[in-house]
Amino acid sequence: MPAPSEGRSAGGDIGSGSGDIGKGAGKGAGKAAEGVGKGAGDLVTLHPLGAAENVGKGVGEAGKDVGVGTVKGTGKIAKGTGRLIAKPFHHSKKQASKDAPAPQEESPHA
Repeated sequence: MPAPSEGRSAGGDIGSGSGDIGKGAGKGAGKAAEGVGKGAGDLVTLHPLGAAENVGKGVGEAGKDVGVGTVKGTGKIAKGTGRLIAKPFHHSKKQASKDAPAPQEESPHA
């Protein structure tokens, strides 16, 4: 029976974290552009208060999305980096080789 999987590797955590940061930035840029677009439409239709509100809302949502993606991604990167740094210090208990000679006991009559 195969050993249970330990989940994602350290490199996988780092890659996934980088992806989360990128997704957050992309989503935030989309929200900012959406707010600016709605604000421009309000300016054209002579609704300056609506324009300011939409631009502000878009920027606020963009900041939230970028922040969430950055925090989530940074956490995964830190976890993966910690696992990489700790790896040399985690020694597995290795059993003696079957080919190795057994240790010689001293004779009590020597």
